[in-house]
Amino acid sequence: MDMKTLTKLIVLPLSVCMFTSCDVVERFEAKVQKVSQYEKVALRLSKENRKLKQEVGDLHYEISKLKSEKEYLKIQLKKHQDEGKPAQRTIASVAPAVSPENDKVKFEVFKWTPEQILSVAEKEFSQKNYEKSAQFFHSFYTKYPKHEQINDEFLFQAGVASFESGNHHDWTIEYFDKLISEYPTSKYYRGAKLWTALTHLKKGHKGKFFSTVEEFRKKYRNTEEWKVLSQHYEKIVQNYK
Repeated sequence: MDMKTLTKLIVLPLSVCMFTSCDVVERFEAKVQKVSQYEKVALRLSKENRKLKQEVGDLHYEISKLKSEKEYLKIQLKKHQDEGKPAQRTIASVAPAVSPENDKVKFEVFKWTPEQILSVAEKEFSQKNYEKSAQFFHSFYTKYPKHEQINDEFLFQAGVASFESGNHHDWTIEYFDKLISEYPTSKYYRGAKLWTALTHLKKGHKGKFFSTVEEFRKKYRNTEEWKVLSQHYEKIVQNYK
């Protein structure tokens, strides 16, 4: 066999091998690209699926909320019809001093637990949202009157919130009168007397205010509470006498 023939016999298989290898590589790369595209599509669909699930969950919540409100309104409507009154939306979660439009609690709609109501009341108080805080305190007080959390601290905080709201002085007096009568050794005792006196002053009950002023003047002249009351003392004395 001559060299020319031998060379052909060697080169031909190598060429076939090279072409075959290139084809395999190209097909492998094509498969990789296709798999990569599938993964990208799967990832996008997975994200869209999670988003849709979240939207469905939100819609279920809104539907549940609307159903609760609907059931509540049906109960209220039947109540008014039974009583022979014109149908109108009223709220039973707070005292009549709060109009339905200003009701921050909507107890019959949201069915707050004691822990939830108290948490909101304290949070709103810390943020100086006194009207909302006062309503949540009062709802807790009226819905759960035997709850262990209704202590001297609760009564004092609820009373201050009601006073600062500027709208619920009757609540203020109710809380502080209870604190004064049931917790005579409380650290909030003198404070309750002070806030009660200031509430009576706002309501125009100068006689009751002056009575408290005299008590503080005689018993508690070295207290911070007296410093507050004494600012009004001379003016009240003049008007009272």
